[in-house]
Amino acid sequence: MQNLLLVGAIGAVGALLLIAFIISRIIYICPPNEVLIFSGGHRKLSGVDRPVGYRLIQGGRGIRIPLIEVVDRMSLTNMVIELRVQGAYSRGGIPLNVQGVANVKISSKSGQLANAIERFLSMSRDQIMQVARETLEGNLRGVLSTLTPEEVNQDREKFAGALVHEADHDLARLGLELTTLMIQHVSDDKGYLDSIGRRQTAELLKTSRIAEADNHALSAENAAANFMNQEIAKVEAQITTARAEGQRRIAEAQTRKGALVAESKGQVQALLAKATAEVQVQRARLAQVRYQLIADKVKPAEAKKTQMQAQARGAASKIIEEGKATATAIRSLGETWAKAGDSARQIFVAQKLQGLVSTMMSTVGEIPIDKVTVIDKELAANGGNFAVKAAITSEQLKQLLGVDIAAALQRLAGEQRILPAAHVVSTPPRKPDHG
Repeated sequence: MQNLLLVGAIGAVGALLLIAFIISRIIYICPPNEVLIFSGGHRKLSGVDRPVGYRLIQGGRGIRIPLIEVVDRMSLTNMVIELRVQGAYSRGGIPLNVQGVANVKISSKSGQLANAIERFLSMSRDQIMQVARETLEGNLRGVLSTLTPEEVNQDREKFAGALVHEADHDLARLGLELTTLMIQHVSDDKGYLDSIGRRQTAELLKTSRIAEADNHALSAENAAANFMNQEIAKVEAQITTARAEGQRRIAEAQTRKGALVAESKGQVQALLAKATAEVQVQRARLAQVRYQLIADKVKPAEAKKTQMQAQARGAASKIIEEGKATATAIRSLGETWAKAGDSARQIFVAQKLQGLVSTMMSTVGEIPIDKVTVIDKELAANGGNFAVKAAITSEQLKQLLGVDIAAALQRLAGEQRILPAAHVVSTPPRKPDHG
């Protein structure tokens, strides 16, 4: 009996162990970061348009139908992929070298998970990462061709956003999901980015120097404004001081005004009294001078005036008497002239001729006479004739030019007289007779 119990107990334990082993082989536990694929069934998955031959369990447990289904596990954890692109041409033909890091995982969405199961179910994790890396590098080259080196280098977020937008579609078709993408380093073998950096550095340096110069100028302006305000304050203080000093002087002058006025009045009165006394003295002196002038100048002048009047009266009486005598003589001469008739003129001239000649000769002086030309009165009357004019002209030419026309004509014609109506007498020089 005991043997039967022992065998029954062993059989029960063995049955329990067998049942546990069977259960462990058909029940699968799925953690949250994995997905279980039960292949062999014919199911319709949500998000998939066509029926598939598997069912999925994520974050739970499932029972495998023995001999019908096969269970595979697929990890949904993150995969870190390093991206390296060498010589990728950017817009403008500049080759760039880009280094970055992408975080990729198998998508947990039904449609994308179906794509991942179809493509990566039997592949290792390294193989999945290799496919994702090549896909991202291709997308990276495509995005670089649409951006300039400046945009790639200066706006990394824009570059990463464009890359994520470009890669999402391709990765979704593979069943992968791009969670993050970071661009770590961008360079080029031609030195283009370095030149951009140097230019930017120069721009920054220029901007900093301009800012520094502006700050210096502003500081100088502020210093000048402060100095101006200080000087204005000094001037205003001086003005205030000068005004106070002026007010003080005005007050002092007002207090001294009475004394100064009284002093000035006294001085003026003294000067007035002195001037009044001086006026009296000058008046007395004026009277004295007037009397002195009358005695020295006026009286002798009046006496001389009386004397000159008397002399003038005597001279006038003499002139009057002489005039009367002259008038009497002229009347007597007129009566005699009238009595003489036509011969009165010649007689008068003959009487006065000697005196006139003496008067005229006294003004001439010692004049030597070289030649005297005598012309007949009858020939010279009424302008004379041609012979007389020729003789006069010949004599004038001889005196002016030294040419003796008469002698030249005589030599040519052999005549002794060419001027029958003229008689030329040459006498030696003599002194005029004043008697």
